[in-house]
This record gives sequence, C-alpha cells and structure tokens, in this order.
Amino acid sequence: MRDKSETAPASARPLLTDIAERAGVSLATVDRVVNRRKGVKERTRQRVLEIARELGYLTETQGGFYEAERPRNIVVLLPSGSNPYLRLLGDQLRERVERSAPDDPFLRCYFIESFNAQALAEALRRNAGWADGIAFFAIEHPLVREAAVEVLAAGTRLVTIVSDLGSLPEIPHVGLDNRAVGRTAGLLIGRLAKQPSGSVALVAGSRHYRAHSEREAGFLSILEELFPHLRVVGMREGHDDAGENYRHTLGLFDQAPDLVGIYNVGGSSGGITRAMRERDRLEVVFIGHGLTPDTRRAVVEGAMDVIFDQDPDALVDRALRCLSEQAPVARPLKFDIYFRENLP
Repeated sequence: MRDKSETAPASARPLLTDIAERAGVSLATVDRVVNRRKGVKERTRQRVLEIARELGYLTETQGGFYEAERPRNIVVLLPSGSNPYLRLLGDQLRERVERSAPDDPFLRCYFIESFNAQALAEALRRNAGWADGIAFFAIEHPLVREAAVEVLAAGTRLVTIVSDLGSLPEIPHVGLDNRAVGRTAGLLIGRLAKQPSGSVALVAGSRHYRAHSEREAGFLSILEELFPHLRVVGMREGHDDAGENYRHTLGLFDQAPDLVGIYNVGGSSGGITRAMRERDRLEVVFIGHGLTPDTRRAVVEGAMDVIFDQDPDALVDRALRCLSEQAPVARPLKFDIYFRENLP
C-alpha cells in the first residue's frame, strides 16, 4: 500500500508552515529539524517530527531516519593564499566531502584571509551557528582567543590544526611538536653545511603562527648548543607567499655572502629555490615544509635538500575524530623527513 503523501496531489501536500503552525513553533525551527541542523531542543525536535508524520510530510521510513543520531556538522577553516601544502589540504577535504557516506559528519571547508586575525575571529563566530565542531589553523592573537572562548562556551567544539593557541589548553591541538621540528632542522643544517662556519637564515610565514615561532625557537636553541660557529642572520616573514620569499632570499644573498643554510619554517618554498637558481647558490643547504609537486621537483633537481612533511590525511583524520568523538589528542603527529633518495 502506498503512503498517502506519495499519492496526494502537490497542492494537498503539507508545507513546512503547516507543521510549524500545528507544532506551535517557528518556521525556522521546523527548517532546522528537517535539515538536521543544531540548535533545537530534543523535546521540540520530537514534537516537530511527530506532527510531520501525522500530516504526511514524512513517511514512517523517513521518520525513522530522523530518529537516528544526527551526524555532526564540522567546519574546517584554513588560510587562503598560495601555500601549496594548504591548497593540498583543501583538496583532500573537498575529496572527503565528495565521497562522504550518509553517516559521516557533514563537512564544510572555508579559506580565510591569511594572517588576518579579525577575519578568522569573525569566521569562528559565523560558523558556530551551524557547526557542532570547528577545526582551524590558529592565529595567536587576542581577537582569535576571545572568539574561541566565546564559541567554546556556547557549546561548539574546537580543535586547532597545524598551529595552536597556546594560552587555551582546553582547546585540543592536532599537529607536530614544532620545537622538536625546528631543532631537527637546525641539526641537519649544521651537519650538512658545506663550510665549517658561516651564516644561516630562517624564513617564516608569520610569528603570529605559533607553529612558526616554535620552530624558530627550536632551531635557534640547537644552533646555540651544537653549532656556535654558525651565525643566524635573522628571521624574514614572507607570509607564505612565493614572491615575498623570493625577494627575501635575494636580500639574504646580498646581506650574507657566507650564507650556508636556509630553513623555511612556513610554506611557498618555490620563491626561495627560484632565487637560489638565479644566483647559482645551490650549495646552500635548504630545508622546507610540505611534500607538494613544487618541493618534490626542487629536491629531485638539487635546489632543496630536505622536506619535512605531515601527512594531510592523518591530520584531517585526527582532527575529525577529535571533534566527532571528543577523543583526546594523545600525542603530536609524527612527521616524515624526505631526501631525494627516499621520496615516496
């Protein structure tokens, strides 16, 4: 026997406004229930579903679907720009959306203006209305901290990825032990440098990314301990932009003719390798982050010596599990170290 709602003419079928009127709630509330969004009390949700079945808007089968636990709504906020690793991370998230199963979390990914604390704070507040959980690439800034505290207090779960908010330990973090990463980079440059003494330089996206400042601190600490003969010529902030990194590198070559090593703690290493090729300075040891097509090519061709990489799939898996299951983050992610000879 066919359900009455399947045989009724279109004009006779109930509308959301009919359900709202009968249930004594707003149209917006009915819309939230029908689209399985957050923000509705359980008693109200059950009342709306009951009326929807009585009026024939939902079949019994459909009603059973709504009785099941609602998949969580998850938002991922990433910095926009030309950083190839972050674009790769965004591609991975889009692929997950396309192949998601009905019981998987509803996943959305947005790119926010890089290094703009106000834009990130506004995005956190704006998406908290829909999202049960938000994973975001944090900027260490008072505006972002205040927004995170507000969103967390309102019941939306948060997790930082890649770079965290160190002053808010109640927000879990998924990423590397960045101080250890920086120390490893310093150790490799100290061991691989072609000259026993000389200058070394760091290029970062911004010190407002805690990940970058921690890598810098680790790098400086091991040079002081083990390689005092290497002189650090300072940190350049390239904002993960290939053009800025290119100009900074040219300036470094002019400032420090004895340059023996460069560590790019951020992204967009292509600008650095371009400057190295133009100045014929491929003897300079260069270490950067993110296994992407441009860094792979640079290592194969000898313009880059080492790539530090964190698997984007593992990063996303850990973040989604943390938000969906409220599972604690037990330890930092492992990172892979690639040379030309062991590229996957």
